[in-house]
Amino acid sequence: MEQGKMEENAPIFPLEMRVQFEISITSNKCPNKNSETIKIKPLGFTEEVEIILQFICECDCQSEGIPSSPKCHEGNGTFECGACRCNEGRVGRHCECSTDEVNSEDMDAYCRKENSSEICSNNGECVCGQCVCRKRDNTNEIYSGKFCECDNFNCDRSNGLICGGNGVCKCRVCECNPNYTGSACDCSLDTTSCMATNGQICNGRGVCECGACKCTDPKFQGPTCEMCQTCLGVCAEHKECVQCRAFNKGEKKDTCAQECSHFNITKVESRDKLPQPGQVDPLSHCKEKDVDDCWFYFTYSVNGNNEAIVHVVETPECPTGPDIIPIVAGVVAGIVLIGLALLLIWKLLMIIHDRREFAKFEKEKMNAKWDTGENPIYKSAVTTVVNPKYEGK
Repeated sequence: MEQGKMEENAPIFPLEMRVQFEISITSNKCPNKNSETIKIKPLGFTEEVEIILQFICECDCQSEGIPSSPKCHEGNGTFECGACRCNEGRVGRHCECSTDEVNSEDMDAYCRKENSSEICSNNGECVCGQCVCRKRDNTNEIYSGKFCECDNFNCDRSNGLICGGNGVCKCRVCECNPNYTGSACDCSLDTTSCMATNGQICNGRGVCECGACKCTDPKFQGPTCEMCQTCLGVCAEHKECVQCRAFNKGEKKDTCAQECSHFNITKVESRDKLPQPGQVDPLSHCKEKDVDDCWFYFTYSVNGNNEAIVHVVETPECPTGPDIIPIVAGVVAGIVLIGLALLLIWKLLMIIHDRREFAKFEKEKMNAKWDTGENPIYKSAVTTVVNPKYEGK
């Protein structure tokens, strides 16, 4: 032994193979204390062997023994040379046993389990053919059983607690409280956490084991098997919850905390910052309208721990109001253009009409036959008067 640690090179032993250790202890000098306790245990195990050494530094074997000594059980022996010499009919280290009660030849046989060489399972002492279990430093840890084979501290643990804090350790086996099962009582039978929003356990697409859903339909995921990445309507299904969580509005605004706490949400600055296919687990890209007729963009995915993850663009895209001036200018220009077009059409029609009338007139003029005789009632407008005195000079 070196610095309290016993070391020895040894091969690796298979499971359930019995290994025996032989230990010898030598005291080189008489210690100051009359007794010393040595605890021996393998690394990684809670079980230990406790050896209590009592030192007899002076032994006056020349002096007479003390008959009926109180050091020998109820005075049933003579104390000499540091040990009890029992009276007839008494046996044992302190003469505590009667030969009428036990077979003195092999009292230890009564303290060994069948097919075992361990006395009191190495957890106690054999006194008069009965095991007296060893007490531990922690008074809450107790050995029990006919052969001290049981204890209340070597049961399976969960979260650092014996039987997960949900049961009692009896003879190294957990006896679980109601609604718990498993070797460490770490499996809850309560199905509340498996209840889907439709009132079905695991949405009818899985089984509830230890308070968690195990989805049997590979298309569905999530804590209650309600998330389906490849199903139609994923975006519409989560639209209202994303809207109330991200922008505090929508139909579920007043019940958001109760109905929409089943996913983690992260806001990003722009659509470019949203996760892209291949970067994360299978995801859905969504574009939905909010109550203000603005578009908001988000992605929906489920990670390896069946947790829903939502990334949403923090600012919705809202349509801008119409510009009045271009609209009025466009209307006026349209009216003017339509008026000009109508005028041009009217003018064109008039030109065509006039040309047709003129052509008709010319044709009639050429075909007309006029009489060249004088009108009998025609009277010339010119009157010639001759001056009689005019001589032409």
